Amino acid sequence: MVRLASLVFLSSLSVSVYSSEHLKVHGFLAQGVIQAADSNFVNDDGDVSLELTEVGINAAYRLNSSLRVAGQGVYVNGGNRYPEGASIDYLFLDWQVVNNCDWNVKAQFGRNKNYHWLYSATRDVPHTRPSIVLPQSLYLDAFRDVVIGVDGLALLGRTSNHLGEWDINLSYGRSKISDQEKRNLLGDVQGRLNHDSDTQFSLYFRPSISQWQWGISLLDANFSYDSAELDRVVDGEVISQRLMVSALYQGEKWEISSEIMRERGRIQNILFTGFANDLTAEGGYVQARYFVSPSLTLLSRLDVYDRDRKDRRGNNIELIGPGVIPNYFGFMDTGTLGITWRFASEWQVQGEFHRVKGTARLAPIFAPNLAVNNQKYWNMWALQLTSWF
Repeated sequence: MVRLASLVFLSSLSVSVYSSEHLKVHGFLAQGVIQAADSNFVNDDGDVSLELTEVGINAAYRLNSSLRVAGQGVYVNGGNRYPEGASIDYLFLDWQVVNNCDWNVKAQFGRNKNYHWLYSATRDVPHTRPSIVLPQSLYLDAFRDVVIGVDGLALLGRTSNHLGEWDINLSYGRSKISDQEKRNLLGDVQGRLNHDSDTQFSLYFRPSISQWQWGISLLDANFSYDSAELDRVVDGEVISQRLMVSALYQGEKWEISSEIMRERGRIQNILFTGFANDLTAEGGYVQARYFVSPSLTLLSRLDVYDRDRKDRRGNNIELIGPGVIPNYFGFMDTGTLGITWRFASEWQVQGEFHRVKGTARLAPIFAPNLAVNNQKYWNMWALQLTSWF
């Protein structure tokens, strides 16, 4: 019923969208079908599901030559992938601090977008993503709302010289963590998970007379857990520190992209008093898109992730659950084939198939669901129709 109401709502918007010199309004509607058999990625039974709904409307209003307000509200339903319901993806005041021949600098205050990864600023809009499901090594759906953006401050700078163009981004803030995102990380717990701080920096370089872009980004995020009276876990903290490098080639017929990361994750207590775990994960993907025509695009991708770079086969995974967790919870490697057909100016359909080895990125991340995720190899496919205005 909620899905039907969303369809009716956006259908009415599509004929009344408003755009002027000061105000611009856009929206999208996406509905699909998905199945991730032998896993809980979408649902616990692995059946075919219609939980692939995304409805959104975004607007930007220019107050004057240097100030602008922008925001986006969405309704999403992705099953177990992320929390279902309506939310605000971003809402910020954009201030043009500097705009001259040498520099363009903006400051954004509020719930800002994540501009630091190749697809982090566009993953919330279905027709701007290269695929329905992004590579889970980096774009973990279990924490979608947290990594889309944070409440705080973002500084965005762009300049150019004889070498090429440079983008420099810095952000600081925190996010409110939903109950489902808490369960996606820790399982069925009763306390409160806090996102205490999130600091990110990124630098992108596009050489002159080149079709390449190169980038590097840094992340330092701190979380704390306040246990409840009858909780099965205790107070503690989680620290995540990520280094990521990226490359992007955009040609007439080909687009090749890659992001590779090394991420240190340190857990103190939480699972039980005195528990300490300090591991460095590695992962990344290589993706190629071939533009057969302006309306038809083919995609292939290899995405790999190892929970511990010193234990790529997961033989020491019992560190988070002595003697009961299979080694395939220590890694997750995915091969993906996809196709996108834009059959009209504001309509497209996407389809994709994923062959997966391992379960390390399936929720709950630190309390593996052994009953449902009991297969080393599993498949996922998805088909989604999208319209936008």
